[in-house]
Order: sequence, then C-alpha cells, then structure tokens
Amino acid sequence: MDRSAILSSARSLSQGNLGIPLLLLVVLAMVTLPMPPFLLDVSFTFNIALSIVVLLVAIYALRPLDFAVFPTILLGATLLRLALNVASTRVVLLYGHEGGDAAGKVIQAFGDVVVGGNYIVGVIVFLILVIINFVVVTKGAGRISEVSARFTLDAMPGKQMAIDADLNAGLINQDEARDRRREVTQEADFYGAMDGASKFVRGDAVAGIMILIINLLGGLGIGMLQHGLDFSTAVRYYALLTIGDGLVAQIPSLLLSTAAAVMVTRANSSEEMGQQVFRQMFASPRALYVSAGILAIMGSVPGMPHLAFLSLASLAGGLGWWISQRAQKRQAQSAAQEREASRKPEPTPEESRELGWDDVLPVDMVGLEVGYRLIPMVDKLQGGQLLGRIKGVRKKLSQELGFLVPSVHIRDNLDLSPGAYRITMMGVIVGEAEIYPDRELAINPGQVFGEVKGVAVKDPAFGLDAIWIEKAHKERAQTLGYTVVDASTVVATHINKVLNAHAHELLGHEEVQQLLDLQAKKSPKLVEELVPKKLSLSVLLKVLQNLLMEQVPLKDFRTIMESLAEAVNRTQDPLALTAAVRIALARLIVQTINGAAPELPVITLDPPLEQLLLSSMQQRQQGEEGMVLEPGMAERLQKSLASAAQAQEMKGQASVLLVSAPIRPLLAKFVRYGEQLIHVLSYQEIPENKKVTIVATVGGQNG
Repeated sequence: MDRSAILSSARSLSQGNLGIPLLLLVVLAMVTLPMPPFLLDVSFTFNIALSIVVLLVAIYALRPLDFAVFPTILLGATLLRLALNVASTRVVLLYGHEGGDAAGKVIQAFGDVVVGGNYIVGVIVFLILVIINFVVVTKGAGRISEVSARFTLDAMPGKQMAIDADLNAGLINQDEARDRRREVTQEADFYGAMDGASKFVRGDAVAGIMILIINLLGGLGIGMLQHGLDFSTAVRYYALLTIGDGLVAQIPSLLLSTAAAVMVTRANSSEEMGQQVFRQMFASPRALYVSAGILAIMGSVPGMPHLAFLSLASLAGGLGWWISQRAQKRQAQSAAQEREASRKPEPTPEESRELGWDDVLPVDMVGLEVGYRLIPMVDKLQGGQLLGRIKGVRKKLSQELGFLVPSVHIRDNLDLSPGAYRITMMGVIVGEAEIYPDRELAINPGQVFGEVKGVAVKDPAFGLDAIWIEKAHKERAQTLGYTVVDASTVVATHINKVLNAHAHELLGHEEVQQLLDLQAKKSPKLVEELVPKKLSLSVLLKVLQNLLMEQVPLKDFRTIMESLAEAVNRTQDPLALTAAVRIALARLIVQTINGAAPELPVITLDPPLEQLLLSSMQQRQQGEEGMVLEPGMAERLQKSLASAAQAQEMKGQASVLLVSAPIRPLLAKFVRYGEQLIHVLSYQEIPENKKVTIVATVGGQNG
C-alpha cells in the first residue's frame, strides 16, 4: 500500500467514516472469537467510561436536540454491552473452575465487593439492581418517550402555523423560519427514535437476568460434571464470577437508562440542569422553612435519631435564610436601578436609531406567495418538490431566452386561502390560482374518452378544462386521454407561462451589462466600439426588451450586436433598431415559430387595408393628424385575425401575419392583446430558403 492510500485511510478514520464498520467488526469478534482476560478488563473499563461520559453529556445538554445522536449511541452501547456479555460468558464457562481472576480483574473485583463473603446476598443485590433498572428507570423512560413522540407529532401542524404567523408578522426572516421548521422536524425525529431506542434498553435489562441464570446454572453443571468440583466450591467460583460479570454489565446499563430518562424528561432551556433545578426548587425559601419545621418536630419525638433529624432541620433552615437574604438583596438592587432609570430615562436602541434606507424594503422582482396548506410543497425537509421544479423552470427559460432569469422569492401568506398561491412581479399580482396539494390535476387536452370524478377547474397556466382527482385515479385518467400532473408541476408550469410572457420586464440594466461583459470576452472590439460610444445602454435595453416582448430570444447576442453596429449609424430610434435586428435574426425567428419546415404558411392583409395603414403611418411620420384604424374596422380586423388563427391552430400550424415593414410594429402591438397567439413578420424577415404559402387573407371590411 502506497503512502497516499495510507493517508487516505487515516483521514477516513479521523473523519469517522470507518468508525461504524470497525465497531461492527469488534462486536462480531467479541461474539465469535475467544478473548483473553486482559482484553476483557480493557473492554469492560471502556464500557463503563462510555456510559459515564454519555450520562454527563445528557446532564449538561441544554435541550434534547443538543444531543440528537443519543438514540444511535444508546443502540451502539447496548450492542457493545451484549457482545461483552457473550465474550465474558464464554470465558467464565471455560475457565471459571480455576476461580479468582480467571475472567479478568474487573469481574473479580466487582464480585468481591458485592458478594462480600455471602453469595446469597450478592445474588439478591444484583437482582435488585436489575429490577430497579428494568421496572423503574427503563419502563418509565420508555413510557415518557412514547408519550413525548405522540404529542410532538400531534403538535407539529400547530408549530408550523406559529412559525408562519411569526414570519408573516415580520418577527423572523426566511432563514430563521427555515431553521425553526427544521428544528420542529428534528424534534419529532428525536422523540420517535428515543421511543424505539428505549425498547433496546428494556430488552437489555431482561437479557441481564437471563444471562445471570444461564451463567450460574451452566457454570455449576460444567464445574461439577466436567472438572470434578464439589458443589460448594463450584458455587463459590461461579457465583463470584457470574455476579461480577452481571454487575459489570448492569452498572453501565443503569447509567445509560438514567441518561435516557434524563434526556426525555428535559425541557428546552438556556440553563444547565444543575442551575435549572436549583433555580426552580429553591426559588422560594418557604418550602425550606416548612421542611425544617417538620424535621425538627420529628427529631424531637422520643426514640427518633435526634442528631440526623435536627442536623437536617438546621441545614434546611439555614439554606432558606440564605435564599431569602439573597432575594431581598436582589430586590433592593432592582429597585435602585428602577429609581435611576426613572430619573434619567434612556431611549431603547430601536427608539434611538434613526430611520435609514435599510428600513425601505425593496420589492421582489419575482415572488410566489402560498397558503399554509402549500408550505410542505416548498419545504425540502417535508419532501417538497416545488423548489426543484422552479429551479428547472428558471434554467430552461434562461437557456431559451438568452439571459439569466431572476430567482423566485417564496414566502407564505396567511391572508390567502389555505390552498391558494399568487405570483407577483415587482409587487404586482400577475397570476393566482387555488390548487389541491394532496390531489393531481387531470387536464383535458381537447379529446378524452370518458369522465373522472373530482373538482372541475381551469388549468391555471393555459385555461384548459381540468379536474383535480384523487391520486388513486391517476392511471384511469391517463387511460381516458387526460394529461395528469401533480400540484408542484401545476405551479411550476404557471410560473413558466408568466415568466415567459413577462420576460421583457425581467430584463434590466444589470442583466444587459452582464450580457455585454460576457460578449466582451469573445468580441471585445465589437462591444468597445458600440457601447457606450455609439449606443447608450438605455437604448440597447429598449431594443432587447422589444425583442423579448415579441418572443424573440437573445441567444444569438453576437448577431444582435453586429446588426446594431451597422444600423446605429443611420438611426437611434429603438423601433428602427429593433426592426434591423429582427431582419438579422430572421432565420432564428422563423425557426422558433415554424421549426425547420421548408414552407411557411402565412396570413396576409387585404391590399386596400394595407395601403390604408401605410398611408396613415406616413401621415404620422410627417406630423399630420390621422387615425390608423377607426374602432369598427379594428374590431372587424381583430375578429378576422382570430378566426384565421383558430383555423391554423386546428391544423396544428403556427399563425403568422405577413405585412409590410413600416406597419409591422403597429400590427404586432395590435395582435399582442388578443386571445390567439399570432406572430407578425415583415416581408424582409422571411429567409431566402423559406417558401411562403398564403393560407388566408383578412381585411377590415368583413370577416
């Protein structure tokens, strides 16, 4: 093995990556392989030390979650102790006939101290320890763990709502709310794990009694039948070793059971246990005074041990007097501080601090507000998938549009209905709906072969007929032709639709500067000569927003810059510059609309109407008054375009209106607010390799 492999193994061991596998190997070795007495002494000593450390950590922990790994440690210590029991039992039964330290010095020492020359007393003391551990400590800790786990799970919804209420009230921020939600979940997991771990401890206590009986009976049989010992000698040897072995195992078990009881009975506090007990038990001296009086009366009764009772009565009375003097001194200091404060009131930090720009909270560029029933959808700790879906939507849109779409700021809003959500941009509502997080949405794509039971609604993103169905009916709905999606996908699709429709509002000066910086790495001369020498950043921003407003992506930013560098010498008008860029991006625009098909089906205007619009535009350019379209003609044109677009949609083709270049911006704005999606192109924006097919001609005279 080379030096790098050795260093890697040492690093893994130091980081704890090999700790659990090594522990399992040690446990297996103890169970299967014979251990010499020296190793038994070391292992039993380590087991006792581990139990003491765990108990002290449990005592000094301020709250249960500070020692959240305790259930796992409890399980590991129990397995280690059981493995030691198996190893010591093998040694006791194999070498117990030799007596003394045949099973190690630790087992011998514990046996001699407890037995004290009387084996019956030793067995009784051991059984009392086991009963205390099993009946009192372990059983009580297990019951508390069970009740705590149940109450903690029942209280989770209320705690979540309290966190949401504090967040909406501005008492905490998003990070603090996320930490508190994580703490609530960890608390439930901890008490659930403690409920299970207490069963291991209880089983360990039962195993201790059984191991004692097996060792004692098995040892007597082996000593008398195999090694020829008489009954009294076999009892003396094997009782000593069995009781010592049992005590070495039961004392750490009792310590760990006590630690478990301490953990499940602790309340969350910022004080250590000693301080908490002293403050709450001896906060008032009245209890000590009454206790001192009762002890004094009992000590005065003839026949009672006067010294013990009267000494404790004096100690309780003295402690009560010391506590009362301390309380009076504290009250005097508080009164003095209040008098000082009344003479010279000091403003609080909040009052003394002047308002600043930090107190003015900026609005979120893109926001998502959810009702409290939708909170699990945005919480990863509860298995929520909405955050991942939104991240995927942002990534897809950023790749399609050509700039980084800003992040979506999510927060809960108790003013909303429990299952409602709201999409905002710059603080303005741009989309909202109500969903059912425990159901799935079956969307009717236009042709289905049956009905499914559920709540009939409209798809929030596209307005299609849809039904919220039970998850169990998903396969049947798909068989009938429905498109079935979960609640997270519904929200993510709605956000995608809204962000795509308002992409031009998401692009600002910072985003444009980022695009320029990226392009400068590839074409430094182009960017340096164009911005800001010939074209200001504001005009460039307006041009890019115009492109996005008409669903033209900014992916080919080099072509956009080159076309602007050529056109900026002729005009600074954003509309004219936009037209020049569109001509340069003609292939990209048409491909986005119609793919790679060789033919492009288009809708055209009646020649008289197109001439009317051209002349009207010329009058406006010359400063003359003139109406582009009178209201009646505009309404008829809108109906004609909608009818033609619907016919194209039925054929599965895109709707493209082909017009002259001067009136293209006007008609693009005219059709933008209609129900149908219609792309408006000029004749100059048709690539040379595309064949144009006129499928309809519309006008303002009739439909």
